[in-house]
This record gives sequence, structure tokens and C-alpha cells, in this order.
Amino acid sequence: MTDDLRPAGTPTLEDVARAAGVSRATVSRVINGVRNVDPVIQEAVRQAVASTGYAPNRAARSLVTRRTDAIALVVSGAGVEPETETEEDTPPDEADGSAGASFTGQVFADPFFGRVVTGVVDYLRPRGMHPVLMFAETSRAREDVVAFLRQGSADGALVVSTHAEDPLPGMLTDAGLPAVLYARPARAARISYVDVAHQDGARLAAEHLLARGCRRIATITGPLDVPAVQERLTGFRDTMARNGHPYIAIAEGRFTQESGETAMERLLTEHPDLDGVFAANDLMATGACHVLRDRGKRVPEDVAVIGFDDSSAALACRPPLTTVRQPVEAMAAEMARLLIERLGKPEGAATSVIFEPSLVVRESA
Repeated sequence: MTDDLRPAGTPTLEDVARAAGVSRATVSRVINGVRNVDPVIQEAVRQAVASTGYAPNRAARSLVTRRTDAIALVVSGAGVEPETETEEDTPPDEADGSAGASFTGQVFADPFFGRVVTGVVDYLRPRGMHPVLMFAETSRAREDVVAFLRQGSADGALVVSTHAEDPLPGMLTDAGLPAVLYARPARAARISYVDVAHQDGARLAAEHLLARGCRRIATITGPLDVPAVQERLTGFRDTMARNGHPYIAIAEGRFTQESGETAMERLLTEHPDLDGVFAANDLMATGACHVLRDRGKRVPEDVAVIGFDDSSAALACRPPLTTVRQPVEAMAAEMARLLIERLGKPEGAATSVIFEPSLVVRESA
């Protein structure tokens, strides 16, 4: 490692070596994680680093390792800009940036994404790596992400896609860029991903509603073109059918609290005697509880409600939600681990890691 790019007056490797009573080369080996260094010497170097305030020069290090220690954490949608867009053609709400603001606003309103960030940061930070948050809600933004990675501004990408038709995973694999997805991609792509066993989670919800004695049961799904939503619906329907319930009422939502309210209004209009509801995420389940309360229905005495995720929305809901927990933080950390593994073995095969859900029983069911 070189100190040539280090600002004047900041501690150097030589300063650490003098404080530790070892050579500059030994300090470099300890800082770079070389294993065959005596533990006593390692500890002396660490104490010297702490006492001198030395911090490795990332710019110099990147010249040697070709790594930035930055990871792009990308939240990607499926918006598409016109091929021949001009300033005059751009709608006013997009020209002033409010379209992008709307997308980011939706992202930050969902506690799921905060849990993803927490899991990624908690894994990367102790390893001296840092996420760069990016949004890819349009074709232009997706191209920017690919260019960012091609230019070496980040070592790889962790992608959370919000839409089944999102082309970004394919764009990354076509460009040969290292990336890992949160959730199985809808389009076939040789890319590693983490996911939860959605059908098993929906089965837990169905079994719990049936065990409570619910018999007129409905479900509020997310967007039906999303693989996770399809799997949750399949698991719920299959479990109900196996227990003698061949039909369940369905209303489609968009993973927002407002869409949960709209779906619940529709279900009550069409099936006023329903006594159990499974919503595909906690925000929609919260919306369902609001409507039920406004309609004079008691939760869970009249209608039991179960959500999915075990997010902060589940605890904020009144009553607190019974929900299917997916371990988002652990899944996000595993996503980061897979990417770092890929960076160390660029020719390694794509893989998948599936986590098991669990039912968290609270007061709504």
C-alpha cells in the first residue's frame, strides 16, 4: 500500500510502524488481513493504528486492488421513458422531477425497504464496505446504474426490484456485472438471489385462520404479475382447498395501505359476511383493519386479519397484527454476503438461498 495520495499531516504507515515497533511491511500485512502474522504482533499493530488515528487510504488501495469498497444498493422499478423523448414531450410532473420523487416516496413509505438497508449496512460496515443508494425507476435511470458499475464506481450491485417486468437484472447479467437480487427474478436470468418460501408463509396464515374457526375467508393480494404474490396466493389457495374450501374471495392491491383499504371496501361490499382476511403485506393488512373498524367490524372477533412481513407497520396497527415474518434483515445480509463472495470468485456459478417464514401471533387473529 502506498501513502502517496494521503493528505499532508495525516498518519502514515510509517507512523504506525514506529508506534508498534515493527516494519512498514508488517503493518501493511496486518491492515490487509494477511493471516500468517503472529497474533501478538497483530494486536500491537491494531493498538498503534488506534493510537495514531491511521486510516487506510482508499484511493491508493483501489489502485492496487481495483476495488472501491462501494456497493450499489439499487431499488428498481419498471417505468419506461419514450424512445424519442424531448423536453417538450415530457409531462410537467416528470420534467420537474416529481415522478422520481413519487417513486422514492413510495419506497421510503414502505418499512420493508428500511429493513433491507439495515441488513445490508450491518453486514457491509464491519467489512469496511459501504452502500451507495440508487433508484432505477425509468429506462434512463437503469442505464445510469449500468454505466455507474461499468465505470468502476462501485464493485457490484444489490438489487431490490419492485416490478415483475423490471429489465435491470437482465441488463446487469448481459453486461457481465456482479449483482445479487432480493427475490426470485420473474424473467429467467443467471443471477444469484435470496428469497423466502412464500407458499409456506401463506400456508401458515391459512392454517391459523382455519384453526380460529374462520370459514368465509378472503385474501388481499399484491400485484398479481409479481412472482412472490403469485406464490403467496398459490400457497393460500392450496391450503384452503386441502381443508375443504375450494373458493376464496380475492381483491388485488398494490402493497400500499391505501390499496388495502380499497380492496377491503370491495370485499365487504361483495362478501359482507366474511370472517377472515389474509393480506399479502402488513401495510395492506393495516388498511384492511382501518376499513373494518370504520364499518363497525371488530378485529379479530368479527373478522380476523393476518398480514405478511412482520414490519413496523404490524406493531403500529390497531390491533397489532398477526403476521407472517420474513427475516428481511438476515436476507439482505445474505444478499450482501453472496455479492462479496462473487467478487472474490467472478467465475462462480449463480446460486439461491431460500429462508423459512414463521408466524408471529398478535391480537388481530
